Amino acid sequence: MDLITTTAALHDVCTRLAEQPFVTVDTEFMRETTYYPKLCLIQIAAPDGTGVLVDPLATGIDLQPFIDLMADERTVKVFHSARQDLEIIWLMGGILPQPFFDTQVAAMVCGYGDSVSYEQLVNDVAKAKIDKSSRFTDWSRRPLSEAQLSYALSDVTHLVKVYEVLVAELLRTDRGAWLDEEMAVLTSPETYRADPTQAWRRLSGRMRKPREIAVLMEVAAWRESEAQARNVPRGRVLKDEAVIDVASAAPRNAEALGRLRTIPAGFERSRTGTDILAAVERGLARDTGDIRMPERMRRSGGNGAIVELLKVLLKAVCESEAVAPKIIATVDDLEAIADDDAAEVPALQGWRRTLFGDKALALKQGRLALSVESGRIVVREVEPTGAADRPVALG
Repeated sequence: MDLITTTAALHDVCTRLAEQPFVTVDTEFMRETTYYPKLCLIQIAAPDGTGVLVDPLATGIDLQPFIDLMADERTVKVFHSARQDLEIIWLMGGILPQPFFDTQVAAMVCGYGDSVSYEQLVNDVAKAKIDKSSRFTDWSRRPLSEAQLSYALSDVTHLVKVYEVLVAELLRTDRGAWLDEEMAVLTSPETYRADPTQAWRRLSGRMRKPREIAVLMEVAAWRESEAQARNVPRGRVLKDEAVIDVASAAPRNAEALGRLRTIPAGFERSRTGTDILAAVERGLARDTGDIRMPERMRRSGGNGAIVELLKVLLKAVCESEAVAPKIIATVDDLEAIADDDAAEVPALQGWRRTLFGDKALALKQGRLALSVESGRIVVREVEPTGAADRPVALG
């Protein structure tokens, strides 16, 4: 099994692949010791039986033909769980594949469950088994073994059948439009721009005060910028627990910083310690009146019972419609609906509202009731006093 290692060979094969109606794509990469992923292998397959492995670490190879293929609008680019693959393509070429299809998202729409794995999907759809023994090997080492190459190629060859089956199912159920919003997010450059000023959001769950959020914003932004500049994982600069401790305690001198249990001994006297204290000062100087607490923190928290009922309704709707709950509503969506009938969440918009959102509001307002009959959840309209309740069709 040969690797493509020259620009000329890559150009030839990408020119041929561009004539195909679709290609399936995957990448192998390493990022355990870096901030940005290190691309180690590219795999491509097509419905005509073509299977291609490209070595991006080969001396002198120019990957522009691959970037051109990803941008060629004649050919659909098919991935499974594509976010990290698309991040690599964006960082490498400043483009995102178009047209684009993610089989994990499509599988959720087609009722294969939340975030179904590639192995499970291949087993269910292509009736094939994948040898996963090479999955966690070091893809940056050369030469790659035959087992590694075989495993890597199987990631895209089986995906051809998976894509064909899912597309047929989407056409049969007329659910193609259900994917549009998710695909739009995945193909938006904003999804892959690691803005340091937004880094605080992934750590804000334990913050309860605007002042803590203000300090968190500055410390997390400093750490993100430092990790990017040094191309090291965030945790190599400062662990998440330490960022949270600093935001909560807001130390204003080296002694106070050194007393935090998550700060390594002597760290407070280093250049990094000085940078952290400067970030704390910037945070304390921020106008907290301009800081909006994350939506989930602002909720009253008194609607837990309603949220639990909405979860049951969501499960009933998803079982009836054979669609994964995650594609319709998140827990945050349900909490927002429990608090506000006009919540600006996807579950109250478009096809999701038709399928679930209107029923969620009706349940909340007492116009629907849930019961169990013969081991199944039944949804009924609540009629005026004296009238019999009627079962509600969930589809």
